Amino acid sequence: MTQLIVCSSDRELAVSFSTGQSLRTLLDSTTMRVRSGCRGTGACGLCRVRLLQGTGNPPTRNECLQLTEEQLADGVRLSCQFVPSDEGGEDVVVELLNPAPSSNWKSQGREILRPASSQQPSRSFSAGVSSPLGIAVDLGTTNISLALYDLFTGARLAERHGINPQVGFGADIMTRLVAAGESDETAKELSRTLVTGLAEALHDIGSREGFDLRRVIFLTIVGNTAMLTLLSGENHQLLLRPDMWEAMIPCRMDQSASRAAELGIHPDARIELLPALAGFVGSDLLAGVLAMRLADREEPGLFIDFGTNTEIALWDGQQLLVTSAAGGPAFESSGISCGMPAEPGAIYRVMQGEDDLVFSTIDDITPARGLCGSGFVDLISCLCANGTINATGKILSGINGTGYVVPLPDSGLLLTKRDIDMMQQAKAAVAAGVAVLLRRAGLQMAEVHRVCLAGAFGKHIRISSGRAIGLLPDIDEKRFELCGNTALSGCEDFLLSSEAADRLEHIRSVSSLINLSKVIDFDDLFFDNLFFRPMI
Repeated sequence: MTQLIVCSSDRELAVSFSTGQSLRTLLDSTTMRVRSGCRGTGACGLCRVRLLQGTGNPPTRNECLQLTEEQLADGVRLSCQFVPSDEGGEDVVVELLNPAPSSNWKSQGREILRPASSQQPSRSFSAGVSSPLGIAVDLGTTNISLALYDLFTGARLAERHGINPQVGFGADIMTRLVAAGESDETAKELSRTLVTGLAEALHDIGSREGFDLRRVIFLTIVGNTAMLTLLSGENHQLLLRPDMWEAMIPCRMDQSASRAAELGIHPDARIELLPALAGFVGSDLLAGVLAMRLADREEPGLFIDFGTNTEIALWDGQQLLVTSAAGGPAFESSGISCGMPAEPGAIYRVMQGEDDLVFSTIDDITPARGLCGSGFVDLISCLCANGTINATGKILSGINGTGYVVPLPDSGLLLTKRDIDMMQQAKAAVAAGVAVLLRRAGLQMAEVHRVCLAGAFGKHIRISSGRAIGLLPDIDEKRFELCGNTALSGCEDFLLSSEAADRLEHIRSVSSLINLSKVIDFDDLFFDNLFFRPMI
């Protein structure tokens, strides 16, 4: 397979690719990016690289304007204008001449400008700002995603994702809430950490894409309840009280010019935290239901947003039953010994070959660096199928004394019993939550017409593996929809459309929260689903 080899003075990276995307777009999804200041139009001339080997499109008009004849003869190109070719089977090798500073924020690796919403923008915005911009943010426990929009056309102009900087305070929600409750200073630091992280992400967009962030007049944020309260700095202590788990927890963002200045946006920008439903069911779930039009249909539908705090919704045709389950970090592989995010070098797919397991890594990088969520599920499924792990999660073979050695050369990856236990507990919590919602609605799983799987994990999971270990319902694979980041999509609908805002309020009005801690036989359902077998 043809690869793109990127080198600088101190690093080298290999990336699999196919002809069609600019070099800048390919690099933007990696840790080796180039400087840029013109949104990839070729107007700034900053993203210079040198082509050392391979082929691509001839120099464009903008390259001829920005580069001298001597530079072009020496192989210098603008990465936003150069489209590498995989024809002929020869690797494309480029040297970064103007590398960008390292950043915790990455783009999704897509070309700029694509439709952001299924609806035309229908909100009215105050005059006084030429070409106003808006930002939608999905504030997750482990990851944060955000995108920039043209508020007049609805075009999505840029997007970024990165690790939630609060992870230093704990991988799970409860650890952070307890930390915030121990002292006011810790609570303030948790809030400052999020604001600083958002400001860095916005600065990365503004500086690399060439946008003046002072044109941003509207910023909307969705997230689980804990993240919203920790960002706003108020009422987070209420989530530590079980008697408040069915109540709506108010959280508001400071609208002052100083807060806007911290983020680098217009001093009079409107900053809105979409309120959570109640307890641990946040506005990210409501936004996901909005984006998937789950409550617009007559037939029943199930929605699962996988994450550290997994939120589940069941539409029965008239009301939306919702709950949350403690998925823990297993789905995002942040808490397992050989886990890593879905980044280059992560094992994202595991298949059973004729004799051995076949592993696939993102960008085909070897040796494998770790397992991301979908690879974790695949591996568990394969090991159960070939008898390496039994239904109780016990490792029967391939043990080095502390766990299962992943059979890959030079990887050094080890799957421990604790890792397996984490997946069992996470999938049992989700399965029990689904069972409770179905029972409350008086439905059988066979009556559910669609199952929407959301989140980064929900976008890449292999359905057959999820069904085999009991993480997903054991129904026809055609009923499943891999939806990706529905929270961000619903947030962008709210940002752009007053109609979407009305629909979101309707969803809220027909929603009913079920607190799993009050379900008498929840523990029985949980233990029944701990086994690696189809969901019951």
